[in-house]
Amino acid sequence: MEIFQWPHLNLLFSSMLIVVVLAADPYSDALLSFKSEIIDPFHNLDDWLEPNSGNPSGKVHACSWSGVKCDNNSTIVIGLNLSTKKLAGNLPGKQFSVFTELVELNISQNSFSGEIPVEIFNLTNLRSLDISRNNFSGHFQGGVTGLQNLVVLDAFSNSFSGPLPVELSKLEFLKVLNLAGSYFSGPIPSAYGFFKRLEFLHLAGNFITGNIPPELGNLQTVTHMEIGYNSYEGNIPWQLGNMSELQYLDIAGSNLSGSIPKQLSNLTKLQSLFLFRNHLTGLIPWEFSRILALTNLDLSDNFISGPIPESFAELKNLRLLSLMYNEMNGTVPDGIAELPSLDTLFIWNNFFTGSLPRNLGKNSKLRWLDVSINSFIGSIPPHICAGGELFKLIMFSNKFTGNLSPLSNCSSLVRIRLEDNSFSGEIPLTLSHLPDVSYIDLSRNKLTGGIPSDISQASKLQYFNVSNNPQLGGVIPEETWSLPLLQNFSASSCNISGSLPPFKSCKSMLVVELQKNNMSGVVSKSVSHCRALEIINLASNQLNGHIPDELASLPALSVVDLSHNNFSGSIPAEFGKSTNLLLLNVSYNDISGAIPSEKVLQSMGRSAYVGNRELCGAPLRSCSASMSIFGSKGTGKLRLVLLLSAGVTILIAALLFWLVYLRKGNKGQWKMESFIGLPQFTANDVLRSFSSADSMEELPPLSAAVCKAVLPTGITVLVKKIEWEPKRMKVAIEFITQMGNARHRNLIRLLGFCYNNHMAYMLYDCLPNGNLAEKVTMARDWSTKCRIITGIARGLCFLHHDCNPAISHGDLNSSTIVFDDNFEPRLADFGFKYLIELIKGRSSEAIKDELYMDIYRFGEIILEILTNGRLTNGGEIVQSKPQDVVLREMYSENEATDDSTNSLQDEIKQVVDVALLCTRSRPADRPSMKDALKLLSGLKGQ
Repeated sequence: MEIFQWPHLNLLFSSMLIVVVLAADPYSDALLSFKSEIIDPFHNLDDWLEPNSGNPSGKVHACSWSGVKCDNNSTIVIGLNLSTKKLAGNLPGKQFSVFTELVELNISQNSFSGEIPVEIFNLTNLRSLDISRNNFSGHFQGGVTGLQNLVVLDAFSNSFSGPLPVELSKLEFLKVLNLAGSYFSGPIPSAYGFFKRLEFLHLAGNFITGNIPPELGNLQTVTHMEIGYNSYEGNIPWQLGNMSELQYLDIAGSNLSGSIPKQLSNLTKLQSLFLFRNHLTGLIPWEFSRILALTNLDLSDNFISGPIPESFAELKNLRLLSLMYNEMNGTVPDGIAELPSLDTLFIWNNFFTGSLPRNLGKNSKLRWLDVSINSFIGSIPPHICAGGELFKLIMFSNKFTGNLSPLSNCSSLVRIRLEDNSFSGEIPLTLSHLPDVSYIDLSRNKLTGGIPSDISQASKLQYFNVSNNPQLGGVIPEETWSLPLLQNFSASSCNISGSLPPFKSCKSMLVVELQKNNMSGVVSKSVSHCRALEIINLASNQLNGHIPDELASLPALSVVDLSHNNFSGSIPAEFGKSTNLLLLNVSYNDISGAIPSEKVLQSMGRSAYVGNRELCGAPLRSCSASMSIFGSKGTGKLRLVLLLSAGVTILIAALLFWLVYLRKGNKGQWKMESFIGLPQFTANDVLRSFSSADSMEELPPLSAAVCKAVLPTGITVLVKKIEWEPKRMKVAIEFITQMGNARHRNLIRLLGFCYNNHMAYMLYDCLPNGNLAEKVTMARDWSTKCRIITGIARGLCFLHHDCNPAISHGDLNSSTIVFDDNFEPRLADFGFKYLIELIKGRSSEAIKDELYMDIYRFGEIILEILTNGRLTNGGEIVQSKPQDVVLREMYSENEATDDSTNSLQDEIKQVVDVALLCTRSRPADRPSMKDALKLLSGLKGQ
């Protein structure tokens, strides 16, 4: 009986085996295994589930899953698209052995890291491989020639390093190669000139060096080539002119030198040519007029000389012509105004002369014109707005004359900068007809007729400046402060009369500058509405009445200049409570009473209070002395006698001192100068405070070494020694005095200095919390980083813009940024490098270069803070990489990679943008510290 049943068992087993085989689904199994080895924090692969039942039909279950593409019968997986799924982790490789028929693999815009698995290179049917916008690293693995049918390889924006993979040139079907935005180094392989079918080549934003191989000229099928933002050597190979199909060529920001080869004019299909930010010299080849297809030409930020070729009149398709930041000269050819497609013309910062073409704007829809910082003369072209689309008109710092009537119907304007010319006549702008205008600067001209009365209709206006138009006249229109977005209103030195309108609404106002006018009346208490106000300058007018307490109570106020007016009454005590006040100047008024005793007010110095006969208290004479001499009921004759007696006494004392000084000789004679914050010690008091005078003498001359000393009251100070020749003493003391008077909450205080004919000991605050170099590697929250960055910016901004003359820091780095008790950053050693240069007798004309270098180093400090100390001296590094690569790194460093941190990403981008601006290679490209601080001012993380 048992023997009889064996055939049935065999039949049952065979049937089960057939079912199992039919149900087998290696694709789904491989994908589930793949899913188990990666990170899917947002559950974007949640529909990748095992089947609930068998699969007798033989179809692939995974064909219904997101990102999986199958053939028409759903039996073979031919495509896998996991782009933008927010996946992470190392990419597993063993599962790819199953996908032998895969044609497309796209895992772009995720966060995969580590090395590319070599198993991918066994997918011999693959035609498109997109691994862009991830964080793959290491060398590009060998074996890519296994992808013998590959047409598209996109590896843009990763972290690959090492040499460019040479063997890619053996992929005979490859049409698209994108290796941009990583850290590839070394030269471009000459073998890259032998692709047979390549159409798109993108290698920009790496660390590629060496010469551009002339073999690239052999690429007869390439239509798009971007190889810029690297650090090449040498010239542009003339052989690139042989790339007959080329339509787009970008070699910007690449350290190229030499002249532009005229052979590029053979690229008759070229539409866009970008060679900006290099070191190119010589003339622009007139032969470029043969490139009739040319739409965009940007040769800016080089050392190109000579005129704009007259032959450019043939470029009828030209839309963008950017030649700014060069050394070009001559006049603008009239033919430029005849180009029918021209919408953007950038030729600023050159040496152009003559008038602009009269027909400029007449024959095309001109949108953006910037001709600033040249030597143009003549008037604004009459048809400049004829196209109806002009939105930015930038013509500042030239020698233009005439009136502004061509702008009367420019309703499309958003930004107008005509400052520093000789324009005359009335301002013809009907602001109610400029719905989008946000920035108007007409300062330093010869305009008349007053401020347009309808200024309050310019609802998007943020910046308005008509200062230094001495004959402008008129009054401040009544509703000016009601503009909802207005931040800066400057109309100084304009002969404006009338009263200061009430501040009915000024919620966004940051700066009001109305000094040197003929305004009268009072400052309204309604100024209390200006809660964001930071700077108000009403000096040199005829204003009167009391200084309103409401002004003194504004929380953001940092600069108040009311000098040379007729204000009366006392100084509001509320000024003494301000935490932001940097300058209060009420000199030359009729202010009376005592100066409030708060330290912030007494630190302003005498010049802030002089010219008020009945004002007393530090830093002026004491109020008690004032009352006994001038406030008693004694006669005027007594006052005169006392004054004369005091004067004679002082004169005799000075004469005796001078005689003794001459008899004794001044060699080795020590003197002491104290600034606000240091008690009035003598030089001997200070010298005795050192552990021994000899030990101080051992400090190396002109060094940055610092030692500590304890003064008689127990104050610990930092002491720096500096030496000079007697003939350089005067200039050194003058500059040290300027340094000592530079007071800001983000600067370390120079308390005083003790000196003789040969040396000085400079005494600084001793701060307890170390410097940035010691602390930058500590992980900090975003708000702390913001506070440190903006604090540094404020200190530099004060040195550059509020000190007169400006003071360069000269040695800004993480070691010269120290922290006070509240962990507020303060700049140490500012001005010290410049002081040494003065003592050595070197020219002081390099101050502008030092200011630019401060800005550059500030940008590098930002990068160092953002990367927790990883990126030092990183200016060149970030400039050589695409911005999105830099941003992704910064998001990662500051844990801002998720959707939930979009606002944080926005702020990080804002700060990175400032760093990138500050570290531009050309100094004049960098923003001023005032502009940099404005760009940082909106950070919520502060």
